[in-house]
Amino acid sequence: MNHKHVRFISLLALLCAAGAQAAPAAGSYDARLCVTLAAQAPSCGPAQAQLSGGRLQVKVNDIVYRLKLQPTRERGQLDVLLMHGTMQIDEFSAAYEWAANNLQFADADKQTRYEVQFGKRLRAPK
Repeated sequence: MNHKHVRFISLLALLCAAGAQAAPAAGSYDARLCVTLAAQAPSCGPAQAQLSGGRLQVKVNDIVYRLKLQPTRERGQLDVLLMHGTMQIDEFSAAYEWAANNLQFADADKQTRYEVQFGKRLRAPK
């Protein structure tokens, strides 16, 4: 293999690694939750996010999204429980993907897309 091939393969490997997205480190974060219904513009607001051991909890006021993330080869699968206090108000499963520091998933039955945008890390898990 000549130098041009080695450089090309090295560059290709770097580009592939840069394109691969990973979850942020475990911990608590300031976050934003954006919800898009059908073809409407997204509605975004502040949230608190807690990521630990394949589980993510996103709290917006008194509503909590409890997500269980199960990574797969290309895209992950997640299970969502939507809670208001101790009452479960929704449940669904969906594919998810990481885009930069953002978790994206959708509830196809309700034509609703979600994006959790992770901001400043507040503290590491205990």
